[in-house]
Amino acid sequence: MNIFLVVLLVLAGVALLLMEMFLLPGFGIAGVSGFLALIGAVVVAWIWIGHVAGLITLGACVLLTGLAIFGFVRSNALDKMALDAKIDSHVELADNKLKKEEKKNKNHKS
Repeated sequence: MNIFLVVLLVLAGVALLLMEMFLLPGFGIAGVSGFLALIGAVVVAWIWIGHVAGLITLGACVLLTGLAIFGFVRSNALDKMALDAKIDSHVELADNKLKKEEKKNKNHKS
């Protein structure tokens, strides 16, 4: 049961961190919960199973988080979420508009 809890906390922590980094904006509840789940997994493994299991869990947390981030970045999932529209319009600045009107007014007065 203890090993199941550790594995569950690690998987939940990695999933929450991925959601925070790529889906949810800002540094919020999902990111903090992910870090707490990973820390909780290491603490549970260290106290209930043993110090060797705690070290293995710590290494697994770092490795799985790194691999999950690398795999998500390399997948096409980010391309599907990103905005891929070309914007070909431009904004005319107020200074340019004023200069054109002044030029037009000078030409009419002459």
